[in-house]
Amino acid sequence: MTEAINEVLSSGIDLAELDPSIRPQDDLFRHVNGKWIARTEIPADKARYGSFAVLAENAEEAVRNIITGTEAPAAGALAADAPEADKVAALYASFMDVDRADALGAAPIAGDIDRVLAVSSVSELIALVGELERQGLGGFAGMFVDNDPGDPSRYIIFVMQGGIGLPDESYYREDQFAEVRDQYRAHIERMLTLAGVADAARLAELAYDLERRIAASHWDKVASRDIQKLYNLRTFEGLQEITPQLDWRAYLGAMGAPEEAFAEVVVGQPEAIAGLAGLLVEDELGAWRAWLIWSIVRGSAALLSQEISRANFEFYGTALTGATEQRERWRRGVSFVEGAMGEAVGRIYVEKHFDEDAKAAMDGLVEHLIEAYRDSIQQLDWMSPDTKVRALEKLDKFTPKIGYPVKWRDYSAIAADSGDLLGNSRQVAEYEFNRELGKVGKPIDRDEWFMTPQTVNAYYNPGFNEIVFPAAILQPPFFDKNTDAAANFGAIGAVIGHEIGHGFDDQGSRYDGDGKLTDWWSEEDRAAFEQRTGALIGQYNALSPEGADGQPVNGELTIGENIGDLGGLAIAWKAYLRSLAGAESPVIDGLTGAERFFLSWSQAWQQKSRPEETVRLLTIDPHSPNEFRCNQIVANLDAFHEAYNTKPGDKLWLDPEQRVSIW
Repeated sequence: MTEAINEVLSSGIDLAELDPSIRPQDDLFRHVNGKWIARTEIPADKARYGSFAVLAENAEEAVRNIITGTEAPAAGALAADAPEADKVAALYASFMDVDRADALGAAPIAGDIDRVLAVSSVSELIALVGELERQGLGGFAGMFVDNDPGDPSRYIIFVMQGGIGLPDESYYREDQFAEVRDQYRAHIERMLTLAGVADAARLAELAYDLERRIAASHWDKVASRDIQKLYNLRTFEGLQEITPQLDWRAYLGAMGAPEEAFAEVVVGQPEAIAGLAGLLVEDELGAWRAWLIWSIVRGSAALLSQEISRANFEFYGTALTGATEQRERWRRGVSFVEGAMGEAVGRIYVEKHFDEDAKAAMDGLVEHLIEAYRDSIQQLDWMSPDTKVRALEKLDKFTPKIGYPVKWRDYSAIAADSGDLLGNSRQVAEYEFNRELGKVGKPIDRDEWFMTPQTVNAYYNPGFNEIVFPAAILQPPFFDKNTDAAANFGAIGAVIGHEIGHGFDDQGSRYDGDGKLTDWWSEEDRAAFEQRTGALIGQYNALSPEGADGQPVNGELTIGENIGDLGGLAIAWKAYLRSLAGAESPVIDGLTGAERFFLSWSQAWQQKSRPEETVRLLTIDPHSPNEFRCNQIVANLDAFHEAYNTKPGDKLWLDPEQRVSIW
């Protein structure tokens, strides 16, 4: 495998793209991406644009060709036993029928709105929210099924804070979002008016004010990523006890959810759930009716007329992210189909676009990364021998998944209708609702994937202790089997290392190799770890990206991803050296192996972002801005400073004692 990885065909670096006016010692990100940034206009339908977006667009086009390669069936419902390809075509056809959507306007949701207006008690409201939640509209809380962090051999339901329409609780209280709040209130009124709702201005104010009060009990983003704080196991009776105003038995009955599935649940943010439930009193019924009408309109807007869909985009797209045009309808249609039957499309995508040789090469890369982690853990000077043993046990239990699932999802319960877009959406939501709840009480399905093969991304799942790399990310600039090993290790190798690193970040390190939330560290080792992570938090707190008007990175919010980036790149470098098996790294296109490695790393983070999107992501995204994912990480690596002979005064210079090394 080593020999195959090290076969040299090209450097993987376009030398003409490098900007000689910007020294890599000062700004590696712009040395590699500066010319692209200067000449590239962010597409009008994008809030940010770069390497991930380009690959995602390519995947969308491939999926469209797959979908349109099947002739759409005549209008009307398909039986549940119809071929998957026909169902996919019918779903897409229903979304692309613009004339029908415009003719119907808001009519598809008029009946639901009338039912809300007729609600005369809190108990009726609770029942209607439960019924609509089954059809895919947001309920009082965010709910999903995953394996239990305390007992990873079983599935359990998570009940998380919800009920708001802005990206985060901070949008309802911080001064910097005052203009957004004004725009949001106006947006609610406009959308209710377009939906034909009488007295839209008053209802909009009621809905917004209730959301504001719900958000006041929400945890912030930093607290909401702390798994130890989030893991609050409650019996059904215990859940009911903290939310006495919310009759869970009636709620679940209306939802069609078996009460036994809620015998025990994880309540993520108890104060937020209790805070929302405390507002479910008869004096607030008018506000709750307004809130539910707005939830119906907001949740259905993309599936209604072009006028309503466009108006919804003008807030959630333009106001929040800066994008000025909606994505083309066919792209939104592809997203709709992928959300409904993503693996059915993915199976064909893999057949047409995935090279099995890439899977074999990835197996070799993963092997090198895991062995490099093993070597590094054994050599750590801050971790005790006993904790090292536990860390190595966890590493031994990592499960890599590459390309596509070994078992495809069964969509036989879906019966699509090419003439009923909203009906399709709600039927798919019910299918997902039943599929998710159906997991509770059954054995863990470790073959399940939580991304489709055509997704340009990767993930680590702590409960399964698995790293997953969909087929669509296994292409340039991240991976190319015909490219030099240094470039592959600097890009996809660092991604692999990043995902493995999540198993040892500030939250992933709380889980053992079986996916159980348990404290397997000594107090001294945890303190040494947190000393290093605290230094990394401090570094990122001092950074502010271009376009943010001085708003800094939240080092605490982004620490998990920053640990992943730092460990991922450091271990990828060690894995590259390991792959050479003692041989000298070749010089290709005048670049050393180290230069190709770091240039490839920077190339992978190519991106431009609109100011509105930059601010939004700084507020809610656990990832740092791409320029710092590139630059701040290399500033901490001795190998980068050696490769480019950096010196004090260089902008990326960090004194050796200030460099953070964790894994």
